[in-house]
Amino acid sequence: MAAAQRIVIENGAIATVDADDTEYASGHVVLAGNRIESVGAGKAPEGLENVAHRIDASGHLVTPGLINTHHHFYQWITRGLATDHNLFDWLVALYPVWARIDEPMVRAAAQGSLAMMARGGVTTAMDHHYVFPHGSGDLSDAIIGAARDMGVRFTLARGSMDRSEKDGGLPPDFAVETLDGALAATEETVRQHHDSSFDAMTQVAVAPCSPFSVSTELLRDGAQLARRLGVRLHTHGSETVEEEKFCHELFGMGPTDYFESTGWLGEDVWMAHCVHMNDSDIAAFARTRTGVAHCPSSNARLAAGIARVPDMLAAGVPVGLGVDGTASNESGELHTELRNALLINRLGAHKEAALNARQALRLGTYGGAQVLGRAAETGSLEPGKLADLVLWKLDTLAHASIADPVTALVFGAAAPVTASFVNGRQIVEDGRLLTVDEDAIARSTRDEARRLARIAAQG
Repeated sequence: MAAAQRIVIENGAIATVDADDTEYASGHVVLAGNRIESVGAGKAPEGLENVAHRIDASGHLVTPGLINTHHHFYQWITRGLATDHNLFDWLVALYPVWARIDEPMVRAAAQGSLAMMARGGVTTAMDHHYVFPHGSGDLSDAIIGAARDMGVRFTLARGSMDRSEKDGGLPPDFAVETLDGALAATEETVRQHHDSSFDAMTQVAVAPCSPFSVSTELLRDGAQLARRLGVRLHTHGSETVEEEKFCHELFGMGPTDYFESTGWLGEDVWMAHCVHMNDSDIAAFARTRTGVAHCPSSNARLAAGIARVPDMLAAGVPVGLGVDGTASNESGELHTELRNALLINRLGAHKEAALNARQALRLGTYGGAQVLGRAAETGSLEPGKLADLVLWKLDTLAHASIADPVTALVFGAAAPVTASFVNGRQIVEDGRLLTVDEDAIARSTRDEARRLARIAAQG
């Protein structure tokens, strides 16, 4: 630590999101290399050596970096389609398009998805990629390469599907893998790319897509594979009433019981959505410490319903926030999900007591770290943790008259990001990415979206 270059951030409000929700009206954070060295009130300690950069954070709130726990990057190039559909109709409309993606499309879409999140305060991203059309190229490597170039911490949830139209599923037959092929490709992705170290920039999870697009064998064998390799598991669960009906008709039980029967509850598992959960389901998630990726905007866009987040939190279920794929959340920004999570949950049974501003911030930071299995490393501002943090500018017209900075961040308009650091490296300055060319990405995503539309139209 003593030899590492230091970055000193002073004079800003600080929300640490530690176990005690410690906050400082005016404080400091010192980064040494890729770690947080100190956090506290007032000025940084005197006499620090090797200070490479000092930042005056007056007018800012400093928080942990945001952590996205569910996404589908490839959907960036199919935004704005099927805008008035529920989930199943939306999938039926879009699977024939998605089934024609290839490596250049996926690379461009990953760059667009990551860029939008990173410049909005995301420091740890994830992608659940499950569409691997035959002959489409090395899609996992394209996604991981885009995250590496962007400079964000990243988890690839290597997805899979083996239940196609001929088996009663939704995807076209040529867009799915065989059981053995999916398992072998997933294992190879883990072995090539997963890093289990404390400061890992890339990790991989095993992630069959959903109960209605994968076989029971793929779920069961996928869980066994993940545990043999020592990685986490991810899938969609209890998203819609149609899924509930599907599981009862096909398996004779609801989604949570079905997941438990296949080995898919546990502290190494997190599921997206979990909208339609009864008391027994929530108790099972709490008992097993199974995590939830809450995606409020997507749930609203697809009219899926309101997840029982306050009840999950009260029961002890780990909950983080997710953007979800941008074909069901066209903005693709996680910092807007802080506000949407709070507002949408207040439409539920708990009304104004559902969530407050600090609970929403915790969902987007420490909660996300819990869900991804990285709470010891990131998600809060504490000495020894990784140097992943964001400076939000709150002294402009949009926020200056709101006295409490956390309230301003969550309840107010989307706040500008003055600086974002990942692993001690600055990747955003004054709302612009430092690691990539945003304008070039915009052009490539537009071009690839048009190319995909042409190919899909040709059938």
